[in-house]
Amino acid sequence: MGTIKTTPITRVKSITKEDFIEHYFKPQKPVLIEDLTKEWPAYEKWNLDYIQSLAGDQIVPLYNNEPTKGRQNSVAPAKKMKLVDYIEILKTQPTDLRMFFFNVLQKMPVLLNDFSYPDIGLKFFKKLPVMFFGGKGSKVLAHYDMDLADLVHFHFHGHKQVTLFAPDQAKHLYKVPFTVHNLETIDMDHPDFEKYPALQLAEGISVDMKHGDALYMPSGYWHYITYLDGGFSITLRAFPRKVGRLAKLFKNIVFMRTFENVMRRTVGQGWVDYKEEQMVKRMNKNYKKKYSDA
Repeated sequence: MGTIKTTPITRVKSITKEDFIEHYFKPQKPVLIEDLTKEWPAYEKWNLDYIQSLAGDQIVPLYNNEPTKGRQNSVAPAKKMKLVDYIEILKTQPTDLRMFFFNVLQKMPVLLNDFSYPDIGLKFFKKLPVMFFGGKGSKVLAHYDMDLADLVHFHFHGHKQVTLFAPDQAKHLYKVPFTVHNLETIDMDHPDFEKYPALQLAEGISVDMKHGDALYMPSGYWHYITYLDGGFSITLRAFPRKVGRLAKLFKNIVFMRTFENVMRRTVGQGWVDYKEEQMVKRMNKNYKKKYSDA
């Protein structure tokens, strides 16, 4: 077993629009901004008790760390549960159950009064503020966002760890073909370098997030997340405007995801096993060829 190489993220207390654009947005460099939410009502109000008080009777889809099997849709939920009951689990015990892409505008619009879109130079898409919830010990598979948006990710209640990888690191991460994530059997905290030697070449950025922290993730950045406590986050998105990224976004959503789900439904687990096995063989062969004489 080994440890993936990382360096700490750049952290700042606050930042001007000019500095953010010049030093982070233009060069597409991640940064953690500590005080960006300090003036939000959310900074004082948002915790699990508060969200639970607003949950009502709504039922939400939940996901765990088990790989989807056979003819399951690639984003099929593990179960559904009342939000109020799910938050009670987050407050009282470890769980691998997570919820993602909870659309605030549709599901809990009162929360819109608690935050604002920061004036840092990003053109945020204001119709899609989404929240993510996770229990203590839950992990989010290493992936990048299919829509290739620039993201600002704000964490609340407790702590979590994030490892980022620049897009050019994807070649080392054992990306599963026709998906936006890496191999689900890889333990990113303790990777097996004998089985997956190319991971030794990966270079990540380590991020420790606490209540109120804001993490800028440039377009196409991979992220792997571990919740150290039950908690939640909200992500604000700025969609790509450059032609090249727009074309890749279209390809991801219209072709790649559709093709993957069709193959899962028609071929089943054989498709999943075949493409994963071939990918691992190809990557390991290339690694051995390039580095066996080093």
